[in-house]
Amino acid sequence: MLRQLSLRDFVIVDRLELEFSSGFSVLTGETGAGKSILIDALALALGERGDAGVVRAGCDKAEIVALFDIAALPAVAAWLQANDLAADDDLMLRRVVDANGRSRAWINGTPATVQQLREVGEHLVDIHGQHAHQSLLRGDAQRQLLDAHAGLEGQVRAVGEAWRQWRAADGAWREASTQAEALGREREDLSWQVQELAQLDLGEDEWAALDVEHRRLAHAASLIEGAQFALAALAEGDAACQETIDQVAGRLDSLAAFDPALAEVAGVLASVQAELSDAVSSLRRYAERADLDPARLSQVEQRMGAVLAQARRFRVAPEALPEVLRAARERLDALTAASDLGALERQAQAAEQEFRLLAGRLSEARQEAAQAMSVAVSASMTQLALGGGRFEVALLPQPAGTVHGLEQVEFRIAGLSGQEARPLAKVASGGELSRISLAIQVLTSRSAAVPTLIFDEVDVGIGGGVAEIVGRLLHELGLERQVLCVTHLAQVAARADAQWRVAKTTRAGEVLSSIQLLDSAERVQEIARMLGGVELTEITLQHAQEMLARQ
Repeated sequence: MLRQLSLRDFVIVDRLELEFSSGFSVLTGETGAGKSILIDALALALGERGDAGVVRAGCDKAEIVALFDIAALPAVAAWLQANDLAADDDLMLRRVVDANGRSRAWINGTPATVQQLREVGEHLVDIHGQHAHQSLLRGDAQRQLLDAHAGLEGQVRAVGEAWRQWRAADGAWREASTQAEALGREREDLSWQVQELAQLDLGEDEWAALDVEHRRLAHAASLIEGAQFALAALAEGDAACQETIDQVAGRLDSLAAFDPALAEVAGVLASVQAELSDAVSSLRRYAERADLDPARLSQVEQRMGAVLAQARRFRVAPEALPEVLRAARERLDALTAASDLGALERQAQAAEQEFRLLAGRLSEARQEAAQAMSVAVSASMTQLALGGGRFEVALLPQPAGTVHGLEQVEFRIAGLSGQEARPLAKVASGGELSRISLAIQVLTSRSAAVPTLIFDEVDVGIGGGVAEIVGRLLHELGLERQVLCVTHLAQVAARADAQWRVAKTTRAGEVLSSIQLLDSAERVQEIARMLGGVELTEITLQHAQEMLARQ
């Protein structure tokens, strides 16, 4: 449940702190006062796209913080744990948008991505916008709404994946069938390449090792001479420095007994003696191993020549030849498999059978859900003064199959304009479409798992007795979930458990939006304003009191 919403420098709101309760609450006020701005702010905290336009003029950034009670939502706790985020009975979502359009997000104080906000938001809030009825005219939206209402998303994903695997297998079989000759020539060419490179058998790091060994063998004489010169200068010549350093070190070591100031120098020379001794030992071992080996030099040069010849043939660097061989083998294996047209055809047939099996199960589930949804929405239409109409969810067969299954979903209405059921877009007027949309939204909201439902002026185009019914429906929904509704209808507002009034104020020449939780007397005033306009009369005030008393 949404407990708190905090806004700072968002559009025309400077600072706002709201605390919400359970049940059915409404946001009312004059047109343009900023009622929908609050919904937009919450949507931003839930991961909707934001830009610099949401930052109040003259400010550096806009900030939205939403606090939810998730004690009864184990799915949210599991999601937080899976994403290595702190989990408690409270969940805090924070979103900041800078004046340059840069956006940042936090979940329980930990930096998060906007995608993570969206994912966790799906468990928390379901927002029904004032233009939701327009989406009902699109076939894809109708299909998604039916599948979501029936909880078929998992089956839909499985069907989509099976369809993609079938199309890929079928495409591979058809490509192999039409390009058999060209693929055969490519297979022969690759077989020659693999044979040549396999015969060369160049190791992964062999070229680098050959290069090092060749340089050593080619300069063996110079290396041996250099090692012998170094040994003579350091330890084995008449003027070798090792003996002189030993004498100096011994002399200073004995003198250090008379003057401790020489002990530090003697210590440094002792270190030099040790390192020089190690260097001399290493040089002796190197000189013992170093030798001229013309035969090995010839072998290395022949091997390098063979490698360079193949590198020129394949137009790559010598060290890249092992990768060329690996790629050629992989492509050859693929072409060999592709040459078995019978196996490819059997794979495509098996993939199609799997798709049709899963799609058939999805069709059965959709048929059952469509019948139940048709009955439920038709019943709600009767309550909304559309008693002459009947709602129908039609499943139009598509035998060839698509990524969405074996049928197309179409919402239809019968009885409003003649008896024959016809597509929703061709039958319903604007007002009727709004009421049908509301009936569907109330139905789907009852089946949703989220604890908070928000309706943003979904009652547009509705009035009179129908508005009272809408208010009653939303109030009944508020007994099960937390319901927030932005409305202009007094009949709807009067059925709310709590009412907030949104208004524009001018401060220091700047227009700002403010919001106030109304007490009983203030609610009478606001309901009366919604009924009668700017001037409040005794009649409108009395009517407002009667409406609130009937709650």
